[in-house]
Amino acid sequence: MAYPKKLINPNEEVVLDLRPHWWFFYKHIFSGLILIGLLVLTMILSGTPKKILAWIVLILAIVWAIWLLIKFISWSRTYFVVTSKRVIYRTGVLSRHGVEIPMDRITNLNFHQRIFERVIGAGTLDVQSAGEEGTTMFENVRHPDGVQQEIYSQMEGNTQSGSAGQASAIGKAVAEAMGSQSSVGQDAATQIERLAELRDKGHITAAEYEAKKSELLGKM
Repeated sequence: MAYPKKLINPNEEVVLDLRPHWWFFYKHIFSGLILIGLLVLTMILSGTPKKILAWIVLILAIVWAIWLLIKFISWSRTYFVVTSKRVIYRTGVLSRHGVEIPMDRITNLNFHQRIFERVIGAGTLDVQSAGEEGTTMFENVRHPDGVQQEIYSQMEGNTQSGSAGQASAIGKAVAEAMGSQSSVGQDAATQIERLAELRDKGHITAAEYEAKKSELLGKM
């Protein structure tokens, strides 16, 4: 089941939509192997011990199947999503738990894989972010090294987009403040004040400010 589209903002795109790795079921796998061993033992035995063990195996198998079903529902309702704007983690059926980390607040990413996890393509991803969240650990992530690279790619894209937008806004502000010589009826005093603000913020140099100020004063 894909992550609900209604929870995605109009200005963002889903890049990765992952469920936990199948290693999420490792306890069920090992307990299932034990059940198979008991079943084999039941087939070897005979008489009363066989009947007793058969009933025990049957009861354990029913409990195991219910346990597996509950775990599967939890797995199907656990989402690790990377969008162009944030990292999203949601889990739970009746009670829900969620974490959302904006891309511009992520400061570092680390992943951990033991030898066996490298073989099966699973691991843990640590996301460090600014603010109260600190470090958030996500377990049973599919190919965490690839997820790490994808998040870095989205972070870089957001940084470039933000820089371009900021440069465009600054350029527009400077152009509006400075105006052109063909502009008629503009308030020179207001323009000088705006130029001073741009100078104080470091968007224009002091020399540029003085030159344009002299030009505006000459028109008054």
